[in-house]
Amino acid sequence: MNMKKVMLMGVLALGMSLGAMAQDNGQSYMLSTGDLYQGMSRAIPAGRVVVPYGLEVSFEKTVHLIFPAPIRYVDLGSNALVAGKADEGGGAENVLRVKAAVRDFERESNLSVICDDGSFYSFNVKYADEPEMLSIEMKDFLAHVDGRLPSNRADIYFKELGNESPVLVKLMMQTIYQNNKREVKHIGAKQFGLRFQLRGLYAHNELLYFHTQIDNESNMPFGVDFVSFKVVDRKIAKQTAIQERVLQPLRAYHQVMQVRPNGKERTVFALEQFALTEDKQLEVTLYERNGGRTLTFYLQNEDLIRARRIDNLKLMW
Repeated sequence: MNMKKVMLMGVLALGMSLGAMAQDNGQSYMLSTGDLYQGMSRAIPAGRVVVPYGLEVSFEKTVHLIFPAPIRYVDLGSNALVAGKADEGGGAENVLRVKAAVRDFERESNLSVICDDGSFYSFNVKYADEPEMLSIEMKDFLAHVDGRLPSNRADIYFKELGNESPVLVKLMMQTIYQNNKREVKHIGAKQFGLRFQLRGLYAHNELLYFHTQIDNESNMPFGVDFVSFKVVDRKIAKQTAIQERVLQPLRAYHQVMQVRPNGKERTVFALEQFALTEDKQLEVTLYERNGGRTLTFYLQNEDLIRARRIDNLKLMW
């Protein structure tokens, strides 16, 4: 065998060994040689994979998935499936209806859902004439599973929350609610046998958290319509607000619909951080559903700048 053939065989052997194995940070892994991947590739670690749930659907019956938060995004793997939120006519934002668009489809499909709290759910979907489960309540995204967080956790961000993770926003609101500390004692309103007050004001990463409480000291239930946040002129806030700017809460934790007689309820609202000039103030108003009772309290800029930082707040899971 001549020298050229020996050298050629050596180069081929070296290329084959490099093609079969590569080194990365001291770890070796096999390189794919199939048609699916070209060049260097390695398997995604199991801990980074969102494990899908198994789901059966039918052409004749509707499967309902009940999520712990409003649905933000739905993706169907194929046109063999049809899905939609059950929110027509003011219905439920957190319920998804799923059906088969064609009978007896053979190839398995998939379904993905993202909720307002940043949770991500993945499903492998197959056809069944009689699905075993027609109404399924998905586990709360923040709940523990055998001492561990569920695999549907994800760092999903939404534009309106800026640089804040929806997961962290929900955790902070939940922690503020469960701690239930009265950090503010001078802001509130009392009228009609009702008391509407601010218990705490917190700031974190360009968001403000308002912890409010409604005390119903009357013998009639109080139906909550909504709570509004407006920036108004200080001189005319109690008369007619000529210039006002409505601030929409980004999130609300434990938003209540009714306060029973001689009962109390608390809610935590998250708003985008803002500042007030000397001639402006924040007007927070509680409106009654199908009634005329309203209560309003006001915050000045000095109240906002005293918002408690919650960087060191111990989050409650």
